[in-house]
Amino acid sequence: MGYDCIVCVKQVPDTANITGEAMKEDGTVNRAALPAIFNPEDLNALEAALEIRDRYGGTVTAVCMGPPAASEVLRACLYRGADRVILLTDRRAAASDTLATSYILSRAIRTLGRFDFVFCGRQAIDGDTAQVGPQLAEKLGIPQVTYFESLVDLSGRSARLRRNVGNGWEVLETPLPVLVTVLESANTPRPAGARRVMRYKRARSPAEVIAAVKAEMPEASEETCEREVGRRVEHLRMAGLLIDQWDLDDIQADLAWCGLAGSPTKVYRVQSIVLKKEGYTEIPPTEEGVRRLIHELIVDHTLG
Repeated sequence: MGYDCIVCVKQVPDTANITGEAMKEDGTVNRAALPAIFNPEDLNALEAALEIRDRYGGTVTAVCMGPPAASEVLRACLYRGADRVILLTDRRAAASDTLATSYILSRAIRTLGRFDFVFCGRQAIDGDTAQVGPQLAEKLGIPQVTYFESLVDLSGRSARLRRNVGNGWEVLETPLPVLVTVLESANTPRPAGARRVMRYKRARSPAEVIAAVKAEMPEASEETCEREVGRRVEHLRMAGLLIDQWDLDDIQADLAWCGLAGSPTKVYRVQSIVLKKEGYTEIPPTEEGVRRLIHELIVDHTLG
């Protein structure tokens, strides 16, 4: 029978290495100053989909919404075993908040057609909202299971999934199709396969081909560049190395729901907190030590 899985992945700035140079004066992240990485929990989502495909058969399709540079995480998906990858890129989608992002992804998934599972990481490290997955399930009109840790049983059109609820766990039974958001504790993502890296390291999206041609042929006419782009794209397609690329027109998206126009989220204030105090205070693990700590917190107006 087999199950068709769609995995939503994202390229994010490496926020674990935030420094002074990585922050703008307004307190927002200077993404250009940070290396771009595969969102960690999206790797767990990809692994969950690959495990279902490996055990029950079916397909794994990875979808990434972002700039052309996000093709890098799609190549990483191919290296790990994805059957198909799609880059969803369009300047009109810039500045999309979670509501607009979930709408655009829902249109892409509907364009793909039949599916049994949609996997997402619990949240992205550049926003930490954990909203896109649940909003996407709502827009697709399907059940959702959040905080997924393991697959208990999968039979026919029904799945039993174990989810972490913080102070314990529960097992839910759900009909398919279903959207699942995956925790980091769910699995250990497999490494890239050496043979797949050798095969797919030359995979490119059309946007990457256009950028490469312009860089290599700066003096060429527009017509010459178009011919060269067409030739390279066709060569990649014949070799099975062309990363599918869609824009908002391809998924028949309503532009009123995309980008800034479709993003009601507004940031009213950004506050940068700089810790200037040096050193530390050691509190002995005794009743008297705790009592002294509470007294200092009250005096400093941290408590009370």
